[in-house]
Amino acid sequence: MAPFFSLLPLLISLLISPAKPFTVIVSDSSNQSALLDGPQTGFTMNKKGARTEAREQEAIYDIMRATGNDWATEIPDVCRGRWHGIECMPDKDNVYHVVSLSFGALSDDTAFPTCDPAKSYISKSITKLPHLRTLFFYRCFTYNPQPIPSFLGQLGSTLQTLVLRENGHVGPVPTELGNLTRLKVLDLHKNNLNGSMPVSLGRLTQLRSLDLSGNKLTGPIPSFSFPVLNVLDLNQNLLMGSIPPSLGSCRSLIKIDFSRNRLTGSIPDSIGGLRELILMDLSYNRLSSPLPASIRSLNSLQALVLKGNPMGSTTLADDAFEGMKGLMILVLSNMNLHGPIPESLGRLTSLRVIHLDGNRLNGSIPANFKDLKNLGELRLNDNQLTGPVPFGREMVWKMRRKLQLYNNSGLCYDANSGFEDGLDSSFDSGIGLCNTPRPGSARTVQHLSTPDRTTMPSTNQKSSGVGHKSSLFVRMVYQTLAVVLMFVFLGR
Repeated sequence: MAPFFSLLPLLISLLISPAKPFTVIVSDSSNQSALLDGPQTGFTMNKKGARTEAREQEAIYDIMRATGNDWATEIPDVCRGRWHGIECMPDKDNVYHVVSLSFGALSDDTAFPTCDPAKSYISKSITKLPHLRTLFFYRCFTYNPQPIPSFLGQLGSTLQTLVLRENGHVGPVPTELGNLTRLKVLDLHKNNLNGSMPVSLGRLTQLRSLDLSGNKLTGPIPSFSFPVLNVLDLNQNLLMGSIPPSLGSCRSLIKIDFSRNRLTGSIPDSIGGLRELILMDLSYNRLSSPLPASIRSLNSLQALVLKGNPMGSTTLADDAFEGMKGLMILVLSNMNLHGPIPESLGRLTSLRVIHLDGNRLNGSIPANFKDLKNLGELRLNDNQLTGPVPFGREMVWKMRRKLQLYNNSGLCYDANSGFEDGLDSSFDSGIGLCNTPRPGSARTVQHLSTPDRTTMPSTNQKSSGVGHKSSLFVRMVYQTLAVVLMFVFLGR
């Protein structure tokens, strides 16, 4: 896994690079509440007469009781005696107002108030906090599943961040959330939400991050147009229909993840307008058309994952990826691809991971693949490739067991190439010398090395993607990115 994990810090750093700012919880001088933005820590200690607004204090008591935190009702002033998980800000009269509430134990170092898992609920008293900007619940209602309350739509004048993550929420996404027109972050990841994506979400034109992943949403993806959206994550749902062409109008997108749905049709040509896109994962859908020519214009793209889509005997054009100079990860496994490997891939010198396994690719491995000096993993196994392998000792030694070429009918290596010298002594590459007959079936040697069996999928694993190390890696990368982005968006 070393080559994969070496990419993780880079991917994360790219997503939070100062050149692409993600902090969206910002002061707003036009806020009608006229709060005074300033440092939060210790804000009341030396201010004589500072106090929390009385109605908001009572609302906090109700909210805390509803989550099983009755201890808070003993605090005479919730802003002056604040805990980690509540933030307050003063107005011009030195009256403090609640602007942020967070619940749930993210980690040992992030001690937001936890929720009683058996009886917690979201109190309607939240609507009595007229200055609330951030509302965060994490794993709070797992054993007391409940719908997302529609009354949250009443916070539209102030709320900027709504995170209801892994809470076990059931039912549909309330259409009333479309009233939260100042919202910048909406995260409903990993609940049990069903029904379709409400069209009303299209009114959230200030959204920077929309995460509805890990639910049971059905129906089509609406034709949204979010002008400043950076992250769109809808993976692991039951969404159907085609990818809407309107996606191309979301020009600020950096990450798209529609993986593990039931999407059909083609990737829209409008995708070429997403010039800021870094990561696109459309894997494990039912897409069935060739890649659009416009994909070549995605020169910021660094990870393209399309595996598990039955592309219908698609042949990759030789210039299919021409110009994608930033591409680092390309995963096109199990897509029923035919024809030769595009030589243009060998000119993308930033590539570190290439998965083309489980297709019907033929011809030889392009000779210019030897110029991919950053390549750390290459999977070409289970194809119909022939001819000499263009890798020498140094490149083979670098990839070791991450170079997988088995189950190809005619691959071989030249005696003077140093290919065999770079292999682990216990590793059987399944590749023999060129022009040298092999015992038995000369051109059908399979990779049968016992020490490497853990890296090979069984027949069932291969077809489902379950248990494969690359699948585990990709999931770990995206989960890590999700957590990193969540913290960045929250301004923590």
